Amino acid sequence: MLMSVDTELIRVLADPLRLRIVTLLAQETLCTTHLVEETGARQTNLSNHLKVLREAGVVETEPCGRFTYYRLCPDVIERLAGQFTDLARTARATAEADLKRSCS
Repeated sequence: MLMSVDTELIRVLADPLRLRIVTLLAQETLCTTHLVEETGARQTNLSNHLKVLREAGVVETEPCGRFTYYRLCPDVIERLAGQFTDLARTARATAEADLKRSCS
């Protein structure tokens, strides 16, 4: 059965800076200072994007002294990838069965 694709998560990841943050966090756990250095974004802008990612469940935080480290939650990305895999599987089956709605 075809699952619907999580449009809210797609919206969250569609922003280029947030996608860059996710890509960086896939490679290692980083603090805000590291992310500012890597992205060139201003700290306040970066913090706003990290808040959106946190609220969407894409990243989790780990306090470490006066710093906060961010880690990617791979299950969220895998769930979204699975939804796209299901969508592609359905499209392939539809094409192979030559399913089409007749026009009136």
